[in-house]
Amino acid sequence: MSIKRLGLIGLTLISLVLSGLSLFSSWQEPQFQSRLELYQTNLALQAQAWEPEDSTEENFQLVRDAILGDKPLENAANQYQQARKSVQTNLDKAKNQLAKLRSQSINASPPAKPLPETRPLESPANPQQQQLQQSLNQMQKFLAELDLRWGILQAAQGKTDLALSSWSDLQQRSEISPEFAETSAVLIGLWSNPPRLLPNAQQLIQKNLDGWFRSTALVQIYQLQQRSEALSAVQAAQQQAATQAVLKLAAIGIFPTLTALVGFVLLITVLAQRLVKGKAALLAQNADVAWSTPWGGETILQVFVIGFFLMGQLFIPLLFSLLPMQIASDNVRFQAFSVLVRYVLVALGALLVLYLSIKRFFPLPEFWFNFNFRGKWFLWGLGGYCAALPIVVVVSLINQQLWQGQGGSNPLLQLALESQDSVALGLFYVTAAIAAPLFEEVLFRGFLLPSLTRYLPVWAAILISSLLFAAAHLSLSEILPLTALGIVLGVVYTRSRNLLAPMLLHSLWNSGTLLSLFILGSGN
Repeated sequence: MSIKRLGLIGLTLISLVLSGLSLFSSWQEPQFQSRLELYQTNLALQAQAWEPEDSTEENFQLVRDAILGDKPLENAANQYQQARKSVQTNLDKAKNQLAKLRSQSINASPPAKPLPETRPLESPANPQQQQLQQSLNQMQKFLAELDLRWGILQAAQGKTDLALSSWSDLQQRSEISPEFAETSAVLIGLWSNPPRLLPNAQQLIQKNLDGWFRSTALVQIYQLQQRSEALSAVQAAQQQAATQAVLKLAAIGIFPTLTALVGFVLLITVLAQRLVKGKAALLAQNADVAWSTPWGGETILQVFVIGFFLMGQLFIPLLFSLLPMQIASDNVRFQAFSVLVRYVLVALGALLVLYLSIKRFFPLPEFWFNFNFRGKWFLWGLGGYCAALPIVVVVSLINQQLWQGQGGSNPLLQLALESQDSVALGLFYVTAAIAAPLFEEVLFRGFLLPSLTRYLPVWAAILISSLLFAAAHLSLSEILPLTALGIVLGVVYTRSRNLLAPMLLHSLWNSGTLLSLFILGSGN
């Protein structure tokens, strides 16, 4: 065995270990979908105050029920209660795991003799403990936020005793910040009988609550203070926010629903055509035609191990750690720019390794890395996007039941959701909707999928390349949905034999996701 092959095997093992550790660490992280659902719930709560002009009572109720449902407060309370249970369960798991790690660390360390007249120092936590503690702190803060809001939802439904009990329990927790305890005291005072108004009530409400929850608490304050002008201003702001919320809910609900409906009809049509026409059907086009692949498995491994996994998980992170600068975590523009630069560097490094690995095989056989602006690539890409939507939605619903709010998510999604800076949003869009489709489709559909057809049938190559595409995102909770999306991308590419088709599909998918996040984030 040559030294090159031995080195490649060693790098492959390193790559597998790093990827496995990243996937395992995502198991302890909360799933982004849970937070996203709460953002949509908050938007629905804002929208319930909507009272349009020039609308009959019957028409208004029909439109309202279609957008918000018949029991928006009860539905929101149930959503928050489920979120609280999920976070509490994951919090308990994290506490138990952290306690075990600390116990193992103490047992593994030999007893140290204390220096005279000095206080023994605690040994620094290992990276796994630090990451787990950070995740624990985030979950504790999130649970406190949920309890504050859930109590307001209960109070708004007339279940004051439940609300007071929830806020009282929150005050008892030693791990929460003093501000949350003080805000709980404010809310208890507002809904007690007789009510009590603390001196800093308004400031704490405005700082620690937002959206419908803030305005509901402020209305309670101004009613107790008998401040009619302030009360009218809040109610007017509620109506304005409600109108905007209805438009946002319509934007993120109607278009995806119509697209999914078109996709469902399209799926039924092409599957029926496949059954009726057989080999002459659209789905059968190029279905069994493999690429002529001049290289073997060693080249495939070299491109992915060195060019993709090690470049993304070792080389580029190491490069950034050596740069003489600190990333400003509170500067969202810098974060967005950093994400884009990191991604571009990983992509350029991987593409360079790809080029050097296959250069000796030039000129390549037909249909390799085919970018043809003629033909039906646009229809394949657009149709694939419509078809992917109902498939991935169903898989995602199943996936949520399996993971119960855990499994991690792409951190870019959270940044995009919470950012309202136009420059940062533009950078996020360039990363997700332009750079990612170009790079990932060249690598996974343009190189990996055709290369695998040397050893596997086309359908198996689509499946394996889709699994690797999903695993490369390093979040356990995203593996099933991204595999489903990868399969659609693979089918579109193998049938169209044009990389522009899956690139368009990928770009539309990421653009739709980002647009929904921007709309949801702007309402909170």
